[in-house]
Amino acid sequence: MIFEHKSVLLMETVDSLNVKPDGIYVDGTLGGGGHAYEVSRRLGEKGRLIGIDQDADAIAAATERLLPFKDKVTIVRSNYKNIREVLFNLGIEKVDGIYLDLGVSSYQLDTADRGFSYREDAPLDMRMDQRNDKTAADIVNGYSEMELYRIIRDYGEDRFAKNIAKHIVREREIHPIETTLQLAEIIRGAIPAKIRAEGGHPAKRTFQAIRIELNHELDVLNDSIDTMIDLLNPGGRLSIITFHSLEDRIVKTRFRTNENPCICPPDFPVCVCGRKSKGRVVTRKPIVPSDEELEENRRSKSSKLRVFERS
Repeated sequence: MIFEHKSVLLMETVDSLNVKPDGIYVDGTLGGGGHAYEVSRRLGEKGRLIGIDQDADAIAAATERLLPFKDKVTIVRSNYKNIREVLFNLGIEKVDGIYLDLGVSSYQLDTADRGFSYREDAPLDMRMDQRNDKTAADIVNGYSEMELYRIIRDYGEDRFAKNIAKHIVREREIHPIETTLQLAEIIRGAIPAKIRAEGGHPAKRTFQAIRIELNHELDVLNDSIDTMIDLLNPGGRLSIITFHSLEDRIVKTRFRTNENPCICPPDFPVCVCGRKSKGRVVTRKPIVPSDEELEENRRSKSSKLRVFERS
């Protein structure tokens, strides 16, 4: 299957970076290279793009797509949490822009054997990095009922989390839960029929929760934003596309804290904590897809773009 992924908020994201022809930019979630292609197209001979992704299929697809710019593009298989190390190994201290697209690619969703989809039958995998040993099946069959409840509640924000966890544990006592449709059917049985009829697919939230837990998505995001801001040159920008409220909340909070890190009590006449602002939040409200993009790409529906500029 060809690695296809329609880049969400493509022009909005690339425009937000204020790409300089001789600048250095980092795509922390390279995917199929859609955003990277547009950034590379705007770079001059001295410009440089570093593309990072942990997915082998994405690396292969992006490498082919970015061949016209091979002299100014460097692709590294890693997680963006390692961005400082990646840049150090390339002899780069600071960059002019960094961007992330946190969405699961269309390829990952539509390739059944990757195990991300609740609509196709496949082994319970969900690994963003296939080099990792742990899979979604290990979580589903190994976590306690309380642990399953916690991740479905916190990462899936599903009000039926407790019942879903109970049904999973009860079912796995009979036989291991090994496939996506097997799990989806268990989840369906844990949700009242009336609710199933009203909403979207009943397994969507639980699958999201397991994927986030397996790939440590929120921890990586929360722990990486400050580092990425520190790596920016003055005027450099960090642009992040999120796809659900948990991600967006982290980005919004970390951006605000970097803009105003002071922890002094409000009634103090002057700041004495010594914490200095690192820059400003460019997007007071997130940038969202246009009506035209929503019509062309339904998967862009929940996307939001937030931008921070280094001082």
